[in-house]
Amino acid sequence: MELDKSSPYITANTHSPPNGGIGGGPQNNNKMNFPLFIAKTINNNSDTTRKVSKPAIRIATAGVAIGLAVMILSVSIVLGFKHSIRNKVIGFGSHITVADFAALQSTEQYPIEITDSFCTAIKKVKGVKHVQRFANTQGILKTEDDFLGVMLKGVGPEFDTTFIHQSMVEGAIPNFSDKKSQQKILISKTIADKLKLKLGQKLFAYFVNDQGVRTRKFTIAGIYETNLKQFDSQICFTDLYTANKLNGWQPSQCSGAELTVDDFNRLDFTALNVLKKVKGTQDHYGSTYSAATVTELNPQIFSWLDLMDLNVWIILALMVSVAGVTMISGLLIIILERTQMIGLMKALGAKNRQIRHIFLWFSTFIIGKGLIIGNVLGLGLILLQRYTGLVSIDPKIYYVDTVPVEINLPLILALNLATLLICLFVLIAPSYLISHIHPAKSMQYE
Repeated sequence: MELDKSSPYITANTHSPPNGGIGGGPQNNNKMNFPLFIAKTINNNSDTTRKVSKPAIRIATAGVAIGLAVMILSVSIVLGFKHSIRNKVIGFGSHITVADFAALQSTEQYPIEITDSFCTAIKKVKGVKHVQRFANTQGILKTEDDFLGVMLKGVGPEFDTTFIHQSMVEGAIPNFSDKKSQQKILISKTIADKLKLKLGQKLFAYFVNDQGVRTRKFTIAGIYETNLKQFDSQICFTDLYTANKLNGWQPSQCSGAELTVDDFNRLDFTALNVLKKVKGTQDHYGSTYSAATVTELNPQIFSWLDLMDLNVWIILALMVSVAGVTMISGLLIIILERTQMIGLMKALGAKNRQIRHIFLWFSTFIIGKGLIIGNVLGLGLILLQRYTGLVSIDPKIYYVDTVPVEINLPLILALNLATLLICLFVLIAPSYLISHIHPAKSMQYE
């Protein structure tokens, strides 16, 4: 009897796969990824009778989510803290300081000549963004009841006031000049509290050097606070003209020039170019030019900040380990609960490699869900802290009044990818448990 080929119940291909079994033929492989298809089916299955694997999957997902959220928070907080402290240190100085060679090696003040032509030449160095002159002199602030030794920093009209402006508590930043003195001073809140000074109050300052003892009467124009005790307890700002006169220097002389760079990551490269420009040259007074970076001038602070990287690596290792262990436990539970299914698939011709890939794909879905939850949780907490300052800390200990955070998207993406790959890698060995499951025995497994 002939078959009616027009019948809708007759398929176009009546031949069995050449290799036999599940997913055996090359035609099946071209049409779909068999392990991925089965993994999606298991993942979408809402079978509530499996009372063991459901909690295991939830725990594994939570382990990945919490681990990633903690890693994102740790990296964001450490980056925010490091950059906050770094910017404060740079705000009091600059990225690169050009000064007399002897002055960079000691605390003594040695002047160099900084002319307009010199500043123009330095600005042309690739990577240099801004150049400003400064002059330092040590003195004593005196009130009727107390006194305090300070470093008076004189700055000119080109001084970048962005950092100090952001740190102002009271008053305003005066117009610093290099032509005349306004007898105004900018002090920190730490100094104001120690000497019980107020905005607008007048006080005397005494300066002792080779010129003898000199006295100046200043008016407090503003009070700033950066919470960086090392600088707040010492530095006051005034105009460049006053500082030069107190040191007995010529109008073209000063302590040096402060340079701001375009990219901090290229600081050493830019500093090398600046050093090539000035190294070995002398001014009209015989002083030798040299240059140093902010990391070289403040090695203790930046070494302390670099130690935080070790803490981050420890946290990352611990969180990835937690996520990996929970995924291994979850996978083993799922494999044991699916023993009958594994035996049945083996009886139908599925290979161990295919079945391992099924459970690895299924694990990928679990890890992916955990990553999504972890990103939402971690980024949500970061944004909450960034825009509300919900968590506050003691600025006397940590130099900032709220926990600083910074979002670095490339780094967060790298954390996601690393977590996914590491978790999948540690699951490869447990997946070989499938090869020890025999079809005949698994049929009787309960």
